[in-house]
Amino acid sequence: SLQWETLGKQFVEYEQVAPFLIPEDQQRRLLGFLPLFLKAWEQSAGVVPKIFPNIQLLASEVSKLLTKEIKKNLNGKPAEEARLALEQFLQQKVEAEDGHLLLKSVYLLSQTDLRTMWNIIASGLPAALMQCLYLFFTFPLKKTSDDGKITEDDTQTQKMLVEIMLNMYKEEQAVEELLAADKLQSLIIATASLWDQCSQSWKVPTGRVLRMISKAQTKNSIMYLQAVDCIKIAVQNLFKLADTLPASDVCEAASIVLCFVKDSYPVSSALLTEFESNDGYQLLLKILLRCEGLQQNEGDPYLDEILDMLTCLTTCGKTELKVSGNIIHPQLPHFDFEWTRSSGMTVKNLQAFQVLQSIFQKSNDQHLCGRILAAIGTIWAWDRANFFLLEWTLQPISQFTDIIHFKPHPVQVQFFRLVESIVLDLSYVPHEILKKVQYLIKENIVPFCTLTALQCLLSMTQKDLLFSDIFRDSGLLGLLLALLRKQAKILRKSAGTHLPGLEEGTEKELNAVMLKMVAALTVRSVRNTVVLKDYGMVPYIKIFLDDECYRSATLSILEQLSVINYEEYMSIIIGALCSSTQGELSLKLDLLKSLLRILESLKSHSAFRTCSGFNALLSLLSDMEGALQDPPSGLWTAFGQNCILELVFYTLQVITAALHLDPVNSNFFQRSGLFEKMAEDLGSLGCFWTQGEQKIPLSLEKKRTFAEFLDAAFCSSEPFPMWLKNCIWILNFLDHMAKGTLHQESYFKERKPEMGETSRGDQEGSQAQEEHPVAFKRPGSKLSASAYRLWGNPEEKDCIIVHPGAVCVMVRLLPKLYREGHAQLSQEIQYAVVDHIQSLVKSEKSRQVMCESGLLSTIISSCQDAFCNESHPLHLPLTRVFEKLASQAIEPDVLR
Repeated sequence: SLQWETLGKQFVEYEQVAPFLIPEDQQRRLLGFLPLFLKAWEQSAGVVPKIFPNIQLLASEVSKLLTKEIKKNLNGKPAEEARLALEQFLQQKVEAEDGHLLLKSVYLLSQTDLRTMWNIIASGLPAALMQCLYLFFTFPLKKTSDDGKITEDDTQTQKMLVEIMLNMYKEEQAVEELLAADKLQSLIIATASLWDQCSQSWKVPTGRVLRMISKAQTKNSIMYLQAVDCIKIAVQNLFKLADTLPASDVCEAASIVLCFVKDSYPVSSALLTEFESNDGYQLLLKILLRCEGLQQNEGDPYLDEILDMLTCLTTCGKTELKVSGNIIHPQLPHFDFEWTRSSGMTVKNLQAFQVLQSIFQKSNDQHLCGRILAAIGTIWAWDRANFFLLEWTLQPISQFTDIIHFKPHPVQVQFFRLVESIVLDLSYVPHEILKKVQYLIKENIVPFCTLTALQCLLSMTQKDLLFSDIFRDSGLLGLLLALLRKQAKILRKSAGTHLPGLEEGTEKELNAVMLKMVAALTVRSVRNTVVLKDYGMVPYIKIFLDDECYRSATLSILEQLSVINYEEYMSIIIGALCSSTQGELSLKLDLLKSLLRILESLKSHSAFRTCSGFNALLSLLSDMEGALQDPPSGLWTAFGQNCILELVFYTLQVITAALHLDPVNSNFFQRSGLFEKMAEDLGSLGCFWTQGEQKIPLSLEKKRTFAEFLDAAFCSSEPFPMWLKNCIWILNFLDHMAKGTLHQESYFKERKPEMGETSRGDQEGSQAQEEHPVAFKRPGSKLSASAYRLWGNPEEKDCIIVHPGAVCVMVRLLPKLYREGHAQLSQEIQYAVVDHIQSLVKSEKSRQVMCESGLLSTIISSCQDAFCNESHPLHLPLTRVFEKLASQAIEPDVLR
């Protein structure tokens, strides 16, 4: 503060005596004051305190002196000599060089406030510095250091000069000041004609300064540039440069000229008119087409700047376009053609847009084409009317569709996303464009392009059901069915063999997308499903079931077929299950999940039974003999036990779903002895005991309830053998089946295979599958909700038994809950199962259905040793179950 106070007093003294001093003394006093001012500035971090009396006057005095000295160095000298003199004047060679001192002072003062900047502008400095910039840019001065090497311009001096100009020229007042001299148009024209001869170190700074002036153009400055034919001359010179200079250099020079054209339009259309009347658009087209092959960063940012400005010019016009188009129906229900143009961003300049359109049509450069598509997307985003204005006049998207297959793959992807956005963002169905896209798919000139086009149509189809009708009536559905028929024949012919080049890469992915498209077209469309059936496509569609990457879409198509013919669907799926090999685990799982979805409809249950669905599923279990052995053997070693359990689970789920609320199926399953067959098949899986005599202890060391036992088996640190865990899971499935809820459960994560994935067996090793699907809490904690879902609440009363035959299966498996070396644990499990069965027969209704199912006979025949031996640990709980059932009814077989 003391330093600034002293400086303030000195400057007040200068103010008082300056009017009475001769210019030389006045200049000497001011120059003597500036070093102290700069020192104080640095020490106060650029903050001038209020105690300094008149910062604006100081700025005015220093700027006037700098302007005077610049003119003095330029006066009467040739250009190159003047350039050298300026450089020597402004550079800091000694500590107190006058030119550098003045320049640094103005540089700092220009950063204070607007009023100070106005004083600097009023000094005449804007025109003087413009003259300096013109000389520095136009006349490269090669100077050498003492060792003879060429040195660069003083970067500190350059930085200060440029910053002063940027700060000044953003004010319209400074731009007006430039009009008194002739160097502005001279510099603009120089950038358009001498770009290859100018000073390399001054190219970027000159571009920055001119862009700043462009943003601050006034009506007077525009009239001035028009009067001297500045844009006309610049365009003519750029035409010459465009033939000789590298494309990136021409872009840099042209972007400066185009800035003045674009930025001036909100004030006056004069420069745009001059640009257009002198073939400015042809110049841009020529320059941009020369940018083909540039590396991504070589022409940036100037190439992108030109494209951005050209995009903006599409909205520069005095009158709205008057066009009328024909809206082809049908259209989406929420499409509204009554758009508003209140944004002012509608296309009014078709000439500018034609440049963008011509570049895309003539160039195959990935970066250029991609930028054009991005520009079109931007124009559409400005106003939704722009799509219609352009498509009803120049038809860019329609024309691009004819040539898109020539473009690089990334451009094809970007283009079809743009087409997709017409539907997704504008809610408009472009029928004419879609016809061309469909023709592109039919011709299939470039498979990748066909694939991308089809993915675009698939996305539209998934948006609204209307497209199911549109693409059927347009013939696309028939086309896809014909193509799939051809591919199915190839697959059938090559069954089990590998043909080189067949079904590889893009071609295989294209088949997958065609199937997805047909699936999307048939979803909730009975009419399209009938078309598929009438085409005789069902035998060909089912061929695609064998390949995992086609399977999801194929199943979706077949599931739609079930809507019109359940028997045909069941015949195909059940037939595929029966013909699948032991190793096709993922195929079986996918087929079972499909059956589950269809069996949600009660109308499908009869077809499932008449197509031998129950027998097929039990055959599936029978084929899994030994699959859950520990350790696994044979083909089953390729699959983890969790996968095998999953197959058991879904098999039982489908059976439960087919029995659900269907007394005919339930009666058929019971009368046909299929519960007995199920017990036999489950017992042969490998986790149940099948090897003869069991050594059962005559007493139990401890007894656990189901809840306690399960928590210990799956969560505690107590070691439980794998066979036992597998048995518990199967008993859990049967328990839920008995209650009629198994088909509603979900213990396994859904897996949706995509292109390129390995098969389930390859991907999942047996070691990785030792985990089981449901996790429990640690011992001592409350039993988790998952565990209650497994076994139900032990306190629950009046449990409703829907399928008592499943309880009979549990009883038949009871003696097989055994393994040598685990006699005590085996007995404990058996006791827990009997205890649980006892909890199932609490209600009179449950006892009645149990008796009707033959549970009494099952207990006698399956557990005879335990039932007839009073010393056996299971005798008492089995007797209790028997007594509860016997109180309801005594079966003749039991009496015998």
